[in-house]
Amino acid sequence: MKVSEATEDFFQKVFQVVRLIPEGRVTSYGAIAKALGTAKSSRMVGWAMNASHTQVGIPAHRVVNRIGLLTGAAHFETMSKMQELLEKEGIKVQNNQIVNFKNHFWDPLIELGFD
Repeated sequence: MKVSEATEDFFQKVFQVVRLIPEGRVTSYGAIAKALGTAKSSRMVGWAMNASHTQVGIPAHRVVNRIGLLTGAAHFETMSKMQELLEKEGIKVQNNQIVNFKNHFWDPLIELGFD
């Protein structure tokens, strides 16, 4: 699939934010979209996460949906890989959802000083 230059630029901006998510913390597609000033583009952030698996050093496992579900798990090498990576960082996952999601949530608007 060929992507436009604008899409590639957007993906690179998403990757920049995702690289800043600290170990043991997670954020959502929507939070990244808001931090980039494109609040209605959370689905596009998801597409960027799907494309991130061809990149090095992007912790895509730290990006989940707005209620902490591991909706991107199907795009990892195995269905359990995303959960394994999160648990290795101390995040408990139960029924494909992060336990105590709010305690682990990293909001780029706040953490990066955009608010």
